[in-house]
Amino acid sequence: MTRDLAFDVVVVGAGHAGAQSVIALRQAGFAGTIAIVGDEPEPPYERPPLSKDYFLGEKTFDRLLIRPASFWEDRQVTLILGRTVLAVDPDGRTARLDDDSRLAYGDLIWAAGGAPRRLTCDGHDLKGVHYVRTRADVDAMLDEMDAVEQVAVIGGGYIGLEAASGLRKLGKSVTIFEAADRLLSRVAGPPISDFYACVHRDHGVDVRTRLVIDGLVGENGRVTAVRAGDEVFAADMVIVGIGIVPAIAPLVAAGARADNGVWVDAFCATSLPHVYAVGDCAAHENVFAGGQRLRVESVQNANDMGSVVAAALTGAPRPYGATPWFWSNQYDLRLQTVGLSLGHDALVVRGAPDVSGFSVVYLKEGRVIALDCVNAVKDYVQGRKLVEQGVSVPILSLADADTPLKAFWPTD
Repeated sequence: MTRDLAFDVVVVGAGHAGAQSVIALRQAGFAGTIAIVGDEPEPPYERPPLSKDYFLGEKTFDRLLIRPASFWEDRQVTLILGRTVLAVDPDGRTARLDDDSRLAYGDLIWAAGGAPRRLTCDGHDLKGVHYVRTRADVDAMLDEMDAVEQVAVIGGGYIGLEAASGLRKLGKSVTIFEAADRLLSRVAGPPISDFYACVHRDHGVDVRTRLVIDGLVGENGRVTAVRAGDEVFAADMVIVGIGIVPAIAPLVAAGARADNGVWVDAFCATSLPHVYAVGDCAAHENVFAGGQRLRVESVQNANDMGSVVAAALTGAPRPYGATPWFWSNQYDLRLQTVGLSLGHDALVVRGAPDVSGFSVVYLKEGRVIALDCVNAVKDYVQGRKLVEQGVSVPILSLADADTPLKAFWPTD
């Protein structure tokens, strides 16, 4: 049990954002005391491979560690694992943990991420209903997998589709349920949605859109089926991927300004003194979204925000302005995204939408704002400059897949 310790910097959250904040602090020469508080027993590790490489047994857990355990000890970073921060006192500069101990801090970095959004329908608490966020979540699924034949995946976003891909590789029967009219509706345009729906169907997945789950059916306390309208679908397991809820309750209770994430300025500072926020839980004004305040759930955002807060704490402040990028691996396809397609008013498909590779370019008022690239690495690499500089390109020119995107780079 940790009792009333004091640190120059306390980091709440042992994911990418928290780990990068500490790594960047030490790289910048910060010599003060640092503690990382994590609610899992493991040291900081990568989450994206959980639903892919780790789930399929292609990577052991030690290969997911962001740094070896010795790294934190060598850099005199105290890891306080298996603990949760319940309250923050910004006036007294203390954080109270779930064992009733308190940590005094000079500066607090909130990198707690979020918790999976939970089902609330009948049967939501049956055994066999799983969420994908932690190592323990995936281990629990794997422990049951030998007895599972039919899996219902609720949610047609990245998590749901990646889970479905892995399950098919394991030979399981899979049905995807998406309430919207298409897959990936929050993050991609219709050409990408249609393509991935076809891909999953070609791999034997039953894709159901415009279908709201009314409840889960169980027997002896374990899920046996999913009920949607007048239909009932057999399921030995249910995997839910319907987004996350930012873990910011202690900051909100302490008076931090928040709305779907705790608000931060360009240097990741919250409205509370000496309290910063980074990663999935931080709502910032993003230049690539026209200054709209939003949360970006990605490794890129976590790492770059961690570096920004470290710079602020070491006397070399620089505003956050990183280019957003994302990726998703499904079957033998690699989707790479650069920029944010929010608010686009036009899109162009480059190449035939098939596994040989194609891209979707999103524009707003004639300027390129984002690309989705499926097995199209050159478009992803070359299109990045178009996004970063907001280059105007004629739609007909973009549609010619034989013309490399670097041909549209500014010449200055």
